Amino acid sequence: MKTANKKIKMIVEKTDTGFSAFSENYPIYTTGRTIPELMANALEAANLCFEDENVMITREKLKFEIDFKQFFQYYRVLNAKFLAVKIGMNPTLLSQYVQGRKKPSEMQTEKILLGIHQIGQELSEINLIHRHYT
Repeated sequence: MKTANKKIKMIVEKTDTGFSAFSENYPIYTTGRTIPELMANALEAANLCFEDENVMITREKLKFEIDFKQFFQYYRVLNAKFLAVKIGMNPTLLSQYVQGRKKPSEMQTEKILLGIHQIGQELSEINLIHRHYT
């Protein structure tokens, strides 16, 4: 079995019961109650799609995309105002993106995504400790 060279874009949407994902270029559709479950199901669905071609899809070959509004609804721990200040963007402008009133340019999208990734990296490097105060 060979590993796929192609990247498969999966569009993620919020549903009443969780999330759904689909590919615009391949017959791959799936759902999940949570984002991690959705990602696992998408990998399974992608591998089923290419099973007859004897091609294996790895997690790295799936690219998940979600719009701003749904992203901030799901990841409520990430405050849009905090993010805007962190990346040097007007908080009102980012709020308009989040609410769907304006669509960011590709450059603005990259700037926002870079900020989200930086915050994620910072959080992944922090360990919480429990101190017993007497």
